[in-house]
Amino acid sequence: MTNKKILKKSITKICEAMFTECVATTISAKQSSYDNIEALLFSIVRMQDDYISRISHPEPGMPAKKYFKILRENFAAQASELIDQINNMY
Repeated sequence: MTNKKILKKSITKICEAMFTECVATTISAKQSSYDNIEALLFSIVRMQDDYISRISHPEPGMPAKKYFKILRENFAAQASELIDQINNMY
């Protein structure tokens, strides 16, 4: 069970860093892009909640090793997408 705890902490730290970067972007952003930033902040929070809840309740019938490997790959892909969106706001 220690691995689940470490995975949850890692996801939380990554999402916190993305959230912080997005908030820092609001300082230099134009007034018209505030709606985009707000939507991005909400998507980061939703992504964190989704993946942490998926760690606690793995799919039945799927081997745990395979499930968590897919979970990490999906999280990395989605986080990379959000990071690209944050970088494009500058």
